[in-house]
Amino acid sequence: MNMKRKLIPFLLFAMILAATSANAQDYKTALGVRLSSAAAVVNNSVSIKHFINEKVAIEGLLSFGDPLAIGVLGEFHKPLSSPGLSYYYGAGGYVSFVKKTNTNTQKTSTEPNLGAQGVIGLDYKFPNIPLNISLDWKPELNIVTDINFEPSAVGFTARFTF
Repeated sequence: MNMKRKLIPFLLFAMILAATSANAQDYKTALGVRLSSAAAVVNNSVSIKHFINEKVAIEGLLSFGDPLAIGVLGEFHKPLSSPGLSYYYGAGGYVSFVKKTNTNTQKTSTEPNLGAQGVIGLDYKFPNIPLNISLDWKPELNIVTDINFEPSAVGFTARFTF
């Protein structure tokens, strides 16, 4: 019984602290869809963004199709003069799995690709609804298996915030 009395104030304090830190950057975690130019390896994808603190976020991207790709970005957010609007920049990496067909044998195989990606963009959280949108430029550089640079990867993301 005594343990419950100590635990309740601690939980209330933790909830208040979490709510306070979530309001500092307008949202804590968001999940949605990123639509981008088809030339990128990590193109149309599911996006999840989570803030570690009020200025630093980690974004995970999962693209289905050919190639199947998983990407992670570390992002630094800086507020702009309008409430809910910020710009961000960052970098990360990805791994993709590309299907290749041998024209002589007509057999398909899957080859892994590793790469680096950068990002710069604008992020907006609507004030009265749980919606976040962003527009960004995310160039990519394949490093392993197929060395290739893709400079024109522009994307639009819409996420549900919680």
